[in-house]
Amino acid sequence: MAQWFDLSERVAVVIGATSGLGRAIAVGLKQHGATVVPSGRRQAELESLCNQLGSKLCQTADITIRPSIDALRDAVLQSFGRVDILVNAAGVTFRQSTIGVTEAQWSSAIDTNLNGVLRGCQSFYEPLKHTGRGRILNIGSLGSFLAFHEVAAYCASKAAVNAFSEALMQEVRYDNIRVSCVAPGSVATEFAQGDAAKGADWKVSPEEVAEVVVNLLRHPARSLPSRVELRPTRPPKK
Repeated sequence: MAQWFDLSERVAVVIGATSGLGRAIAVGLKQHGATVVPSGRRQAELESLCNQLGSKLCQTADITIRPSIDALRDAVLQSFGRVDILVNAAGVTFRQSTIGVTEAQWSSAIDTNLNGVLRGCQSFYEPLKHTGRGRILNIGSLGSFLAFHEVAAYCASKAAVNAFSEALMQEVRYDNIRVSCVAPGSVATEFAQGDAAKGADWKVSPEEVAEVVVNLLRHPARSLPSRVELRPTRPPKK
């Protein structure tokens, strides 16, 4: 029988953990015994989550600022001596017609959703390699395959995350770092429309996404599920 990867006492850094999917993933990892270091830009929300998880380290980080991510990495290494898991869950979106989107709006989406993933992976690469059992999990989106109107910047950035994750997986697999990307469809969080309750009766729950993430991180070493798409079973008919 294949041996599943034990998350007990593994040090897991979750970037973008102050709400939505990131928060649910941080909680899920904690429930499976991981030592979770949640991070994000919002101090109050982060402190609340750290208290809930009993986190030893509670440090804000901005994925759009490389020194901020490097400082988080250094703080984790100083506190725990290693990093086993990196989850890149930070993201932004907005509604705007493709013709009307400004370059500033476009650049903001790309800088957070794509460049932020690059910064996180580059910053934590050496510690993950050093453990000999590193895990990277990037949050993509079903919107990268099934693009929809007025969110072109988000869809484009997440499509790039999928391609980036695939390329990185092939590069670092021989460094004993496993890279996976989860592409959820509609999820019942406040992320897209500001109201987590809207559509909650049919959307995927954050906890369901977190369960998929945890199982990917626990997957036996012989095989690598590099990408998983997760969608609602019965969305409203159009």
